[in-house]
Amino acid sequence: MFGIIKRESVTLDLETACWKLEVSEDRKNVRWTGTQRSLSDNVKRFTVWPCVLGSEGFTSGRHYWESLAREGEISLRQVTGLWSVEQDGDEFRVNSLPKSRLLTDPIPERLGVYLSYEAGTVSFYSADTKSHLHTFSGNKFTGKLYPFFWTWDENQCLRICSGSTLDL
Repeated sequence: MFGIIKRESVTLDLETACWKLEVSEDRKNVRWTGTQRSLSDNVKRFTVWPCVLGSEGFTSGRHYWESLAREGEISLRQVTGLWSVEQDGDEFRVNSLPKSRLLTDPIPERLGVYLSYEAGTVSFYSADTKSHLHTFSGNKFTGKLYPFFWTWDENQCLRICSGSTLDL
């Protein structure tokens, strides 16, 4: 459907990381510590929810990135301007109104995200099987869009994958 796509090298933006998140030195791994760290105050930082944005934002073009939950579950929530899916236990759901369950077996170990800015779509894939999970379409994006990551499990290390290309 998309052909060969260059995978973005997404890194995490330390200025947006919640105080209870620990971001690795290479800015490719994040985990929830449950302990508030002493960080500088800034308007970009998530202060309540354990979230962090990617450093790179996109205002045009087609982009693809992956995240990998090494342990535990992926947990993403929908807010205004957020297109996401979530894993809660053995269920995988689209964060839409109302939430809808995705029938996927097995639950993906690696989740791929494909953004086509001009087409107004954000698509999610199982990067393990290269199968399509869900597409949010009909959007008219304005302004810069950033990759969004949320983790809630102390035992979970969410890793951002980098690499060459992906054939979807």
